[in-house]
Amino acid sequence: MKINLPDKLYYSIGEVAKAFDVNTSLIRYWEQEFPIIKPKKNKKGNRYFTPEDIKNLQMIYHLVKEKGYTLDGARVALTTNSKISETITIIDRLEFVKAELLKLKESLGDSPE
Repeated sequence: MKINLPDKLYYSIGEVAKAFDVNTSLIRYWEQEFPIIKPKKNKKGNRYFTPEDIKNLQMIYHLVKEKGYTLDGARVALTTNSKISETITIIDRLEFVKAELLKLKESLGDSPE
């Protein structure tokens, strides 16, 4: 899953939820369930996520939404499997290559023969 977020130091919960196409309540729930997500909070209580938090959320999203893990299973996988981050990076690269190949195929299919 490719996350479309600009390069910033902090992201609001609304930006994060929109990037993952989920509700803000789900992000807050995952924050309670997974100790690796630790957004900064201002005096009003607004959450600001760092790029590291985004990577952790991406791993959780991959395990729970794409792989179908339960929250307990995802929690265990995150603590025992250190290669999840590498796997997600590889999947992102492969999705990019697939998209480029599909564009190429489409452009070749449009040419008259």
